[in-house]
Parts: sequence; C-alpha cells; structure tokens
Amino acid sequence: MDHEAAAADLLLGGIRPPDRKRADRALSLGGREEISRGLSLRCSLRGIARLLGRSPSTISREVLRNGGPERYRATSSEQAAWDRALRPKRCKLACRPALARTVSAKLRRNWSPEQIAGWLKRIWPGEPHNQVSHETIYRSLFIQTRGGAEEGAADHLRARRTIRRSRHASLKRRL
Repeated sequence: MDHEAAAADLLLGGIRPPDRKRADRALSLGGREEISRGLSLRCSLRGIARLLGRSPSTISREVLRNGGPERYRATSSEQAAWDRALRPKRCKLACRPALARTVSAKLRRNWSPEQIAGWLKRIWPGEPHNQVSHETIYRSLFIQTRGGAEEGAADHLRARRTIRRSRHASLKRRL
C-alpha cells in the first residue's frame, strides 16, 4: 500500500469506503452521448427518450440540469452527475447561515418543520437555495439535541421519536 492510500485510509477512520459505482437506473455515458447526438440532430426529447427506452421527463431533467439543449455535452454532464452524487453532502442549514436563522426564528415561534418548509417555498418560489425540506429541519434538530447543542430544540418537533427514520429505512443494511 502506498503512502497516499494509507494517509487516505487514516482520514477515513481506517476504513476504506467502497468503490463508487453507478446505480443501475442512472444514465450511462453512452446514454448521455445518445442524448447529445439527438440534440445536435434536433430530435425531440420524446424521440430521444424512446430511442433510449427512458421516460421523456428523465431526458428533459438531464438536459435542463446540464445547460439546456444548446449547451448540453455528454462528458461534462457525466462528470457533473458524478460530482452531484458525492456523499455525504453538507447540510443546507450548515451552509446557509441566513436560512438557518430564518428556520430557527420560525421554530422559536412554534412553527412545525412542515409549516416552515411550505412557507419558504411560497416566499422564495423558483429559488431552491433559499428553501429547505421539513426532513432537513428534523434531521438538523435531532443532531442538535443529540449533541446537546440547543436545549429545548426537541420541543419544536412534532415527531417525538429519539431517532427519526424514513418509512423506507431498515435496521438491516443491504450488502
């Protein structure tokens, strides 16, 4: 094992993370190349979707998130997809102090996380960087209460469980 790999293992707690792999349902580089070719030939998104055996909405979202029909490039879209898929992601409330202060103020007024998330969507339509989901609010409050950072933060939660899990979460991990 070389020194760089050993140093990386130390930074990760001595456990090397599993190799990253693409989800089975994710678009491949070949699929993105087909999208790029179809766009250059002025094919419709529905036609491209039919060719790839995908939903038209999948192709539409892929094209829009990667520059639109005029600027779409397969290789840059592929790299952007890998970059977006990196985990773990930083919490939006940790990255945006103003948003965190707004959420905190609403919680002190006894708003529920669902009410806050809905209010933010109405106040900032079309600006996802100024919005946060109720799940994010719940998760950040659970982390705070577990660490004892904010006394009484759990009082603002409607769900009183000690650990919040999604309906689909399992206690057994899939290998």
